[in-house]
Amino acid sequence: MKKPSIIWIQGVSCNGNAHSFFNHPELFEILSNFELLYHPLLETNYTLEDIAKCELECDILIVEGAYKDTLVKYGMDIAQTIQHYATKASKIIATGTCASYGGMFALYDEALSGFCYKKELPNENYSRYKDKFIMLPGCPIHPKWLSFVLLMIKDKKPIVLDEMHRPQELYGFTVHTGCSRNEYFEWKIDMEGFGKKEGCLFYEHGCQAPYTRGSCNKILWHDVSSKTIAGTPCFGCTEPTFPKTNLFETKTNMGIPANMPLGVPKRAYLTLTGIAKSFKIKRLEKRVIDYEDREIDRKD
Repeated sequence: MKKPSIIWIQGVSCNGNAHSFFNHPELFEILSNFELLYHPLLETNYTLEDIAKCELECDILIVEGAYKDTLVKYGMDIAQTIQHYATKASKIIATGTCASYGGMFALYDEALSGFCYKKELPNENYSRYKDKFIMLPGCPIHPKWLSFVLLMIKDKKPIVLDEMHRPQELYGFTVHTGCSRNEYFEWKIDMEGFGKKEGCLFYEHGCQAPYTRGSCNKILWHDVSSKTIAGTPCFGCTEPTFPKTNLFETKTNMGIPANMPLGVPKRAYLTLTGIAKSFKIKRLEKRVIDYEDREIDRKD
């Protein structure tokens, strides 16, 4: 049985997603299921010069990095090469936030975007490739996100996508889901500083987990940790708004977030936080009082 062939092409990239994928604990076993025709960082049977001749068949095209229609690298028209294989491939995977939305690089060059989206808006490539396009935002992606998609394609299993072509299995919930600090979030008890085991990172440290779709607290990095487990705020790197300004800040009005967590109506948020505070947990009572005192000081 013929193995599905993969061509991995980079636009404007920092190599972060490729390096992240190299950390997959079963990398070589995963790749053994495919014919890897070209990868920019691995030794393969074909060079970029070979790929740019546009003579090969390709089942899966992986695009890493930001894209623009006039993209020349090493004297070759990379944009034309990507377009050729996008037309031929049965699936296109935009790997990482830059390939998905434009990401960091698009801040400095208005002509750059994701392959099918600029921020949250579809571009002209979207109408051409929407029937075979899969988006994996992340800066960088978790290696198991890509392996999940590749193996589903190989096994010809359906991948349920959301309205922005992200696999729901990976992006159908927020990073806040499964966070080990949720108790502190409900009680509005923030961590004092960074890197500590107790306390939430949302109210005083700008954690974006309630606004960010991703499985970082369900599929742990190296099967061990995540940003919030380590005591660092989520940066919201899977969202089209990444990177945001005022990174370590959550805007609040009278202690209530200016923007509600994704999928949570304001009334429900107020009800849930009110219920949480009606319970008395002795080990948290002093921290609650300290937080409320700081909120009063801010208003004064």
